[in-house]
Amino acid sequence: MADILVIDDDIEVCETMESLIGRLSHDCDTAQTLSRGLSMAQGKPYDVVFLDVRLPDGNGLDILPRLMALPNPPEVIILTGRGDPDGAEMAIEGGVWDYLLKPSSVREISLTLGRALKYREEKAGKSEIESLDLSDVVGKSPLIRANFELLAQAARSDTNVLITGETGTGKELFASTIHENSRRRGGKFVVVDCAGLTETLVESTLFGHRKGAFTGAQADRIGLVKLADKGTLFLDEVGEMPLSIQKAFLRVLQERTFRPVGDTREQTSDFRLVAATNRDLDVMVEKDQFRPDLLFRIKTMRIHLPPLFQRPEDIRALALFQVERLCRQYGMERKSFGSNFFTVLESYSWPGNVRELFNILERAVIAAGNEKTIYAMHLPRALRIEVAKAQIKRMTGSEVVAEKSTGLVDGMAVRKIGQEIFEDIFDQALPSLREFKSAAEKVYLGELIRQCGGDLAQILDVSGLSRSHFYSLLKKYGLSL
Repeated sequence: MADILVIDDDIEVCETMESLIGRLSHDCDTAQTLSRGLSMAQGKPYDVVFLDVRLPDGNGLDILPRLMALPNPPEVIILTGRGDPDGAEMAIEGGVWDYLLKPSSVREISLTLGRALKYREEKAGKSEIESLDLSDVVGKSPLIRANFELLAQAARSDTNVLITGETGTGKELFASTIHENSRRRGGKFVVVDCAGLTETLVESTLFGHRKGAFTGAQADRIGLVKLADKGTLFLDEVGEMPLSIQKAFLRVLQERTFRPVGDTREQTSDFRLVAATNRDLDVMVEKDQFRPDLLFRIKTMRIHLPPLFQRPEDIRALALFQVERLCRQYGMERKSFGSNFFTVLESYSWPGNVRELFNILERAVIAAGNEKTIYAMHLPRALRIEVAKAQIKRMTGSEVVAEKSTGLVDGMAVRKIGQEIFEDIFDQALPSLREFKSAAEKVYLGELIRQCGGDLAQILDVSGLSRSHFYSLLKKYGLSL
């Protein structure tokens, strides 16, 4: 007997499903909202969840990552009244068992439920993720946990894998982790930087060459494909592979045979292929920039790594991991963190993803030196300014308070002045607000007098001050025209 949850805002559908599931000798609970359904799924381990897409409080597909991140995630069957090809694709990529349209027949629902339960029963007892060596892969967010499931599948098979994602998301790390957890871990993990391959040397680099095959070939050379024999061949940035070599490489994938440059005999290599790219290969195929037959070969299994801003839950864990590693590397004592350190990290957009985060953390550790605590002050100035500007924009709707465009100072100059003020703030301990305002006011008045050449009429026009207020400020700060 299985536990089933139906999340659907149509009470009649819930009652029908409850009756059908009861006749199949299973227990059934129902929920009419996403929030209620997710709360129930988090409080009780369900075997199968029937999930509607359009619900009063959101799109059912939005909670898929959170369902998949549960300790024992249920099999999810989408049951919706509106067909949506993009939604179906998103659901399947999110790991759902099936995508059914209403009205589905009792027989179709029963068969789908039966297959899902049989699949679940067969995989019961397997703890694939727990058995993996994930010592260098860090993350607990639903998105990265779903990728760990795919990593486990890839590690126990020998199929070709395509890893996609923005630069800096950790594609090579995922590839090497697949290798280290596979039956090929005893072989070599050979990296081919396709972006660095030149048209003239690509065949020699991949397949090797014989002495005298071309000018400069002074000795035999083993190619990277042969080096990967019994191991894993990792094609990094495979989208950069020249079209001229793609056809030759396709044959290598199909036959696992190749001919070194200048040789008449063919060689073999039993390698496992993992490729990675930050480009959309499907779009490249449409533009005739990538061979469709090669794409079909390399993406038997696909893992997409999300950008860091989509998984902010992982930033703290990544930072703790990297700082501890850096302290060991530099022979430093373990460091603690200031109260606002992670707040700043989690407020940044991380366009360079995990790679940028690790570089920033290394700079912070170096800046902290022998200090026991890392503060936000140790983070690079540019990052702190970016975070401050983003916070101001969220609070005010713009980076700076709007200024009139006429006169001495235009909007761009105001923004530049504001940025420089923030640089000064973040490069030292904060003064009191009164002290800061006084210092800024004095600097402003001095520059105002200089730029206006002491012309009182222009000074009053630019600053918007009255004559009496201006003279009182001159007296306050000991300034003169």
